[in-house]
Amino acid sequence: MSANWLFSTPCSKLNHHLYCRLRNHRLYFSPAILFSGTGKQMVATSSSSSSSSSSNPNSNKGAFTTIKERATFEKEIKKSKFIAIAGHIPDERSAQSFLSEVKDPRATHNCWAYKVGEQYRSNDDGEPSGTAGKPIHSAIASSGLDRVMVVVIRYFGGIKLGTGGLVRAYGGVAAECLRNASTCLIKSKVPMGLEVPFDLLGVLYHQLQSFQAEDIKQDYDTGKDGVTMVTFKVDFDRVQGLEEAIKANCSRDIVFYKR
Repeated sequence: MSANWLFSTPCSKLNHHLYCRLRNHRLYFSPAILFSGTGKQMVATSSSSSSSSSSNPNSNKGAFTTIKERATFEKEIKKSKFIAIAGHIPDERSAQSFLSEVKDPRATHNCWAYKVGEQYRSNDDGEPSGTAGKPIHSAIASSGLDRVMVVVIRYFGGIKLGTGGLVRAYGGVAAECLRNASTCLIKSKVPMGLEVPFDLLGVLYHQLQSFQAEDIKQDYDTGKDGVTMVTFKVDFDRVQGLEEAIKANCSRDIVFYKR
């Protein structure tokens, strides 16, 4: 396995990568940021009363806060029952599965919104345009949470709430549901790889364990005698410290290249 391993990884899967190679017993690191944010574009669809953003999902920061487990909040407003259900979705494709799991076909409306990075969608499901999906999305945005979907189910009680009343109802129950939800911080993992001589494996593995690297794999098929390829993932905020630790503890001259 050659050092070109990192370039065979699909770009859509990476926010960062770091590649290093051995030359004359020197380790060269070349981290590169592959993506930058793009402008946000709103698309409104009148037939389904939905809106979406087509921003680059890879412009997210290296850490985000999301919902730890599914949360529910219920409130009756002028005889209409509103039930908000919030949960974590890892990507946009998971949104449809979440909606299918929690929606009630017997309800009058199943309105929803989700946010994944800078991508989001919302749907009014038959309510007047902009009175349900957008307030739910605003509640998600105000919460500071990411990779979250909220579905608000309404059972009509016979009294119309009006445009302002609907906005307050949908946005209010969504916001309360998110406030009550248990949350957790998730850090993105940076894939890294390096070719290293056998006599440095002990030093390298000690540092990988110290910095809690994951998915550590080793491949001896490098085409070079006495050299192996080690790949792993580490929290984005541990990359610099790991680089410095390897440099400090390795007996060889290590040069780091960044761009």
